[in-house]
Amino acid sequence: MVTEKGHALEGQSVKDRVLIFPRGKGSTVGSYTMYRLKKNGVAPAAIVNVECEPIVAVGAIISDIPAVDKLEKNPLTLFQTGKKLKIDADRALIEVSD
Repeated sequence: MVTEKGHALEGQSVKDRVLIFPRGKGSTVGSYTMYRLKKNGVAPAAIVNVECEPIVAVGAIISDIPAVDKLEKNPLTLFQTGKKLKIDADRALIEVSD
């Protein structure tokens, strides 16, 4: 659940959803937090960043969460909440499913 007060996603679960955000922030604890989410079965299905920095990248790798960044267009404005996305992280492809 997103717990940050006033955040647009406050109170919503990230479980099994594609989580789109600009970049990570904070310390290396963030990587282990992602790992803990995965181990507890509440991790996002995939992560899309404007630019994936080391904390998010390591967290995605150790948690086996597909991650994509540096798209041609800004993913924050490209995709709408509630749309179903298919992520192919190996090829850095995202497509909107109907």
